[in-house]
Amino acid sequence: MFQEFINYLHFEKRCSEHTVTAYQTDLSQFQDYFEIKFITELNELNSLTIRSWVVHLIDSGLTNRSVNRKIATLRTLFKWLRKEGIVNSNPMAKIQGPKNEKRLPIFAKESELEANKLSEMYDNDFDGLRDELMVELFYQTGIRLNELINLKETDVNDQHIKVLGKRNKERLIPISAMLFQQIQEFIIEKRKLVGETKFLIVLKNGNKLYPTFVYRKINAYLSQATNLDKKSPHVLRHTFATHMLNRGSGLETLKDLLGHANLAATQVYTHNSFAQLTAIYSQAHPRGR
Repeated sequence: MFQEFINYLHFEKRCSEHTVTAYQTDLSQFQDYFEIKFITELNELNSLTIRSWVVHLIDSGLTNRSVNRKIATLRTLFKWLRKEGIVNSNPMAKIQGPKNEKRLPIFAKESELEANKLSEMYDNDFDGLRDELMVELFYQTGIRLNELINLKETDVNDQHIKVLGKRNKERLIPISAMLFQQIQEFIIEKRKLVGETKFLIVLKNGNKLYPTFVYRKINAYLSQATNLDKKSPHVLRHTFATHMLNRGSGLETLKDLLGHANLAATQVYTHNSFAQLTAIYSQAHPRGR
């Protein structure tokens, strides 16, 4: 039954593989806690029993954000179960999660990502060209990990890249002439090595990229360039957003570039930008200090 739900997420809701894996992990922990083996047992679960699982998660040391993600998984599950007629009531209606901690996005400084500084890190071969392009696409466009992996050659022209985001929402992101030239140079080298491929960026053997490979590469390069505690593709997405705001981008524009469903998700970056504005003010205004 859980597998049918996973199939629903994958094929009907078209969730990313990363999201589906997170759902599977949450449901496996949920199933282990209650030792659910038969569909009939799901009807026996009520809000009190599910609250006991939430308390267990909090007591085990999980962050509020992680607990709320697991609660969101159950909300989606029971909504689907009701729709399919598998359960008679939805125990999640009375469940409230703990308040999320305010967590500001982590980002690199502009000086840490200067082009001439980064270029010294890459090898002068196919791997180096590919890795440099991955870093630049993350930083210059703010795309997500899954979006980069699924980017196709046909999604690129000299003005923009076409990205298929969450819930199959398509968006266009402008690119610079320099980035387009970098993409073209990589395609030429790629075709020399592995021939034509459907996806823009691939492994050395021509196979499609996979998340752990990209994460490992970005982590390694950010470790050389920055002193950040967290080093991931998503940090480069945060960096793109923060640097855009610092340079005068409006929130609505940034929202569209990032592919956010609503402005609230984008507003988290204003905290970082305000810190930048405060620093500029203190240096520029006669009484700022």
